[in-house]
Amino acid sequence: MGLVLEGRYRLEERLARGGMSTVYAATDLRLHKTVAVKVMAEHLAHDPTFVDRFTREARAAAMLSHPNVVGVSDQGSDQGLVFLVMELVRGRTLRDLLTARGRLTVAEAFAVLEPVLAGLTAAHRAGIVHRDIKPENVLIGLDGIVKVADFGLARAVVGTGQTSQTGGVLIGTVAYLSPEQLERGRADARSDIYAAGIVLYEMLTGHPPFGGDTPLAVAYQHVHHDVPAPSAEVPGLPWPVDELVARTTRRDPAGRPLDAGAFLAEMNHVRKDLGLEPVPVPTGRSTAGPDTLRPTNRPTRPRHPSDPMTEVLGRQIERNGRTGVLPGMGAGPTMNVNGRRPAVERARPGVPQHIRRRRARFAVALILLLAITIGAIGWWLGSGRWTQIPELIGQEQSAAIDLLQGAGLDPDCCDEQWSEEFPAGAVMSTEPKAGEAIRGTDVRLVVSKGPERFRVDTALVSKPWAEVEPLLQESLPEIQFTTAEQYDDGVPAGAVIGFDPPAGTDLPRDSVVTVLVSQGHEPVAVPDVTGQSPEQAVANLEALGFEVQKGEDGRSAAVDVGEVMAVSPGPADGPVEFGSVVTITVSVGVPLVTVPDVTGKKADEARSILEAAGLKVDATSFFGNKVRQQVPAAGETVEQGTVVKILVAF
Repeated sequence: MGLVLEGRYRLEERLARGGMSTVYAATDLRLHKTVAVKVMAEHLAHDPTFVDRFTREARAAAMLSHPNVVGVSDQGSDQGLVFLVMELVRGRTLRDLLTARGRLTVAEAFAVLEPVLAGLTAAHRAGIVHRDIKPENVLIGLDGIVKVADFGLARAVVGTGQTSQTGGVLIGTVAYLSPEQLERGRADARSDIYAAGIVLYEMLTGHPPFGGDTPLAVAYQHVHHDVPAPSAEVPGLPWPVDELVARTTRRDPAGRPLDAGAFLAEMNHVRKDLGLEPVPVPTGRSTAGPDTLRPTNRPTRPRHPSDPMTEVLGRQIERNGRTGVLPGMGAGPTMNVNGRRPAVERARPGVPQHIRRRRARFAVALILLLAITIGAIGWWLGSGRWTQIPELIGQEQSAAIDLLQGAGLDPDCCDEQWSEEFPAGAVMSTEPKAGEAIRGTDVRLVVSKGPERFRVDTALVSKPWAEVEPLLQESLPEIQFTTAEQYDDGVPAGAVIGFDPPAGTDLPRDSVVTVLVSQGHEPVAVPDVTGQSPEQAVANLEALGFEVQKGEDGRSAAVDVGEVMAVSPGPADGPVEFGSVVTITVSVGVPLVTVPDVTGKKADEARSILEAAGLKVDATSFFGNKVRQQVPAAGETVEQGTVVKILVAF
């Protein structure tokens, strides 16, 4: 007590405990309301298969929204405990009521069963089979509201002792299991109808129809014997009620109502034929008057040790809500060779007049029916056993199941396979195929899971390809991957830029996906920064990602002093790797030249030699044609463009 699950549900009171779970009253600390928390048994909570199925079935039950179904609001696991949060119903179970009352009147039994069938109808229409209908799972609130609990949980259980259609084990209350569940481990809506019929029998008589020293003995009777008429135990019960119990508990599922809605309709017809007025749901005290249908407040006989049995075949577990053996009455009823209780011969009290009139009309009809019976038997032995497997290819799963049940066939549902042709939930094939078959034949349905699709995780983008490649090979062996390299200014070299088709796209098997791997930043062309100041040139180059360094000063006739005269690598070298080092050279003046010796040379020749050296010439002539003197003198170093004076004479 006091444990808080997921920081929200504080367990405050233990309400009930069984072999598979314990139910607590708890406070929802977030919403400040009282709820019921069912905690799975520890040995089941450690079974991953059970936890997975329990979670899946809990979600299915949570989808039901009906006033006669216990609401499911949350499911989770915490501190090693798997739990389910449900609506808390203050009151008692039908088992408690039967223990206190013994048995109910027909009107009271119908009053309890009607909301139970209403809740089951909603479940059956949603494709959910309860599989564990029994008095312990019928809750009667203090306000008279009846709710069905534990929807779908028996279907999810995988433990020891029971066979299921998925290859698990059959867990349930043997006293309420249908023959097909016991023989083949399969259940559908008609299995719930059988259990509800057994519950109706127990409400009318105060005990289940079959008993035995072992669960196997009870199971044998369910499989091999018809449920006896309730009036054999409680004289005075109307025969239409016997007929209703017989129809809903037939051993052949094809002979029962298709679902809870059909059962409810038949019960309402019986109520109308009997002229029964609706009565309040009994909550613990009898409200019926003293009539022939009113039972006593205790069972007509002691219960057998196996009634009711919440047991697994081959292994007994805790029983709930049993009436003990009364002193002096022995351990249980005497069983005949067929495993049934002997009928109690009692005088029937007077029958109301309107019932006698109806019986007379039925007697006339019975004569006609007897005349037809021989022909019907011949028809059944001939063609009556046969039915037609409908064409189900392309039908939605639930619709296909309805068609099979309507044809008197048992749906074996379902194998699931991927399909590019059929949408999810549609029937792809059946075994046997459409055609004639004997009623009760199992028809295996193969249902489409839709197209098989795979997805590349979007989180792999921008990660190094060396890390991504083994992850893709391990997680997506169904997809083929190729690589392509390209430059990307924002993704470092060797990392994944993206995928084509993009990551997150639904891909069919054997698709080819191209992985785009970055080559790093695209190469950058070096701009022409000659003629710029060193500061301006450095700023322009660094803006493009280059690392700039200053080389030795140089001289240039084309660039002013203090400006950049050259860059290496330069524009003519083409694009270079992003982040490369670029060297700039700053001009400190024009180039220096050595003055050539032109003395003794003719004036025109001397001028050509000096100008070719980048010097200017200033000539002075005195009646001659040879250079006799030059300034600056030959061999001196001067700036290019310096004026050299020459004296020309004889």
